[in-house]
Amino acid sequence: MPCTLLTEAMDEAPFTLKHAHIWFLSAMGIFLDGFDLFVMSIALPLIIVQFTVTPLAQGIVGAAAVVGAIFGALIGGRLCDRFGRKKVFLADLTLFIVFAILSACAWNIESLILFRFLLGVGIGADYPVCASYVSEFMPKRIRGRMLIAAFSFQAVGIFAAAGIGLFILALHPSESAWRWMLVAGAVPAVVILLLRRAVPESARWHIQRREWKLAMGVVRYLIPDFKLNKPVMLPAAQAVEECPEKKPAWHTSLNSYAELFSCKNRRRTLLITVPWFLMDFAFYGVGIFTPILIASMIGTHGTVLNFITQDFYSSEYTVLLDIFLVIGFILSIFFIERIGRIRLQLAGFIGMAAGMFILALSQSGSGTIIALAFVGFGLFNLLQNFGPNATTFLLPAELYPTRLRATAHGFAAGLAKVGAACGILFVPLMKASCGVQVTVIIMGVICLVAFVVTLLTRIDMTGSSLETIEDTV
Repeated sequence: MPCTLLTEAMDEAPFTLKHAHIWFLSAMGIFLDGFDLFVMSIALPLIIVQFTVTPLAQGIVGAAAVVGAIFGALIGGRLCDRFGRKKVFLADLTLFIVFAILSACAWNIESLILFRFLLGVGIGADYPVCASYVSEFMPKRIRGRMLIAAFSFQAVGIFAAAGIGLFILALHPSESAWRWMLVAGAVPAVVILLLRRAVPESARWHIQRREWKLAMGVVRYLIPDFKLNKPVMLPAAQAVEECPEKKPAWHTSLNSYAELFSCKNRRRTLLITVPWFLMDFAFYGVGIFTPILIASMIGTHGTVLNFITQDFYSSEYTVLLDIFLVIGFILSIFFIERIGRIRLQLAGFIGMAAGMFILALSQSGSGTIIALAFVGFGLFNLLQNFGPNATTFLLPAELYPTRLRATAHGFAAGLAKVGAACGILFVPLMKASCGVQVTVIIMGVICLVAFVVTLLTRIDMTGSSLETIEDTV
């Protein structure tokens, strides 16, 4: 069967510079997500002062891009399966560039919220296309590691944003410094967009459409010496017989979201959505407000100058804590095939909960126990990237066949961004009404709920090929 020969060739291919090129340009979309998240966490305190923002408005500004990512992931995943990976691969970055520039030019809080929302559409659309590209191009033996390595660029983006944000704040210690921070992300995005133009369409997507010649061209791009002993062009009737389980997308409703909730897929869909929703609730809720939470712990001052100084120092502390994000991803890449996806996810949620409870204990009546707070934040960052922040991104790409992969990943990522938006809205309101201690305790409980859901719905596909998924779903 030509389809089997082509997919087996890709599964068993040696890892080359062409694989690395595709992987890197896919990972850079996740880099921009991390960059935008952390830049906003530094910029937000300045925006609050310049526009005199209430706690509710703080949450809306922080959540605007994340809410946009909900729609971007849902729509982008669907378009990715229907019209191809590459079109979405280019369109999402164009959106990001345009609205990163416009966000920096916002004249009031309403315009900023609108532009951030539209920027988020571009960020969200890149989740399913990145996961699809990496899972469909990488050789089987390293697919899981390469998916997590791609997602680890979120931490790389966070560090890049930290360096640029602090540099801008040191060079231009003014309330308006946030404008330079928000436009900075457009610079790498332009470079990535230009480089992505040379990336081919997914061969597996061509195979699903029985576009054998195009699929063969992509396989030969990856493996120049590959030869297929059967004719590339097959009669329509023979093509259906060759791949009976694969029907044209325009003749069926297999790509619809309804199939995600069929009897065969319902458990998979619960596994990829609910834990990711809860993980992003905690991750974004704590992550984007970490400088503000730290500032609350170490005290604030009244003047703008002192406020900017406070933002600078709390952001420096946040950068130190984000070292644990990188360590977590490194450990996850190393252990993902040894321990397995589900075990890492379970361990990660327990560690995240423990980190939040330790952080709560650091809040004593006389102030904050800094060492204990550092341990709590550090454990939370380490275990989230060691486990669920990596595995929730990986599982949708591995649990569904090619015809549903981007749709399922987009659906899961979209719901995850709903959780992220809820977390971002929740933290400033809860902190203002109940304080830091109660806020982080609730975050810890949410992580425990995610642990229970993962335990009840667990399916571990460690070591399985994508074609095994095609046969079982």
